[in-house]
Amino acid sequence: MEDWLSIGAAPGAVDATPAPAVLVTVASVEGSVPREPGAKMLVEAVRQWGTVGGGHLELRGAATARAMLAAGEERRLERFPLGPALGQCCGGVVHLAFELVDRAHLAALAERRREDCWRLVALDGAPDRVLLDAAGRAVHGSAAAAVPAFDRTLGTQVLRDDTGRRWLADLAAAPRAHLMLFGAGHVGAAIVRALADLPCRVTWVDERDDLFPSQIPHNVAIEATDTPEALAQHAPAGTSFLVMTHSHALDQRLAETILKRPGHDWFGLIGSATKRTQFERRLLERGVDRARLDAMVCPIGVPGIEGKLPAVIAVAVAAQLLMVWEATQER
Repeated sequence: MEDWLSIGAAPGAVDATPAPAVLVTVASVEGSVPREPGAKMLVEAVRQWGTVGGGHLELRGAATARAMLAAGEERRLERFPLGPALGQCCGGVVHLAFELVDRAHLAALAERRREDCWRLVALDGAPDRVLLDAAGRAVHGSAAAAVPAFDRTLGTQVLRDDTGRRWLADLAAAPRAHLMLFGAGHVGAAIVRALADLPCRVTWVDERDDLFPSQIPHNVAIEATDTPEALAQHAPAGTSFLVMTHSHALDQRLAETILKRPGHDWFGLIGSATKRTQFERRLLERGVDRARLDAMVCPIGVPGIEGKLPAVIAVAVAAQLLMVWEATQER
């Protein structure tokens, strides 16, 4: 699935002339529903990206968006009861906000996708929009002085200002999960592809600059360096690490650096049980704490998936990382 924000913010990479589009956002929900507030899809006359939950709800949402495009309508907020009206077994209620896309607004959001932002979109009256940074400062858009106060702990929501005007307050949260991946070989590249649409940031590290592809996913930053240990040493707390370089000696140096960091960051090392045994002995000799070695994940990947194809390993590792990251978010 292509990233809706990249398509919406920079359509020139796909089309010479950007087509009109409607952004559909799950504005609020009641009961059991397929997607959470803030989920989105971008709808053009014949194409769409992203998802608000699939099924009849998504068909109705896309049809509504296309009717707006045909009529030149700019904004709408609609209530969809999933059970009685759409025949979906979830049975809850989804409120969808529809807005004619402002490409400059989405481009400003895309530039800040690594930091928390809020989009305030007027659903009544003039088509005002404003983008706020994490501190609440207006960084793009109109009507900055008229933005209503709202509770930022509630996430994406619909609110009213003092005049009764409705606004969509839409949280664009930066991914909390950060992976530092060492190794641009076949398995590393497959893992990057597997993580492309997941809510995470990836720092992809290798000294061999020519191995990196010319195009990378939006959530990936490349570091071509001959001192990868320094990157590992100074990575932010909470970073997850995967080591799979072309050199066992470099793997060992990186493992030592990562395991001697303060804290308990997750660390996975590609290799067999035999490699783990060898590394444990050498790293103990170099002063690595036994408890940190016990926490080292090697072999990597969720248990039960034994295939050695890079794409198979990538799926197993992506699932493992999601389990780690979701557990961390729950604490």
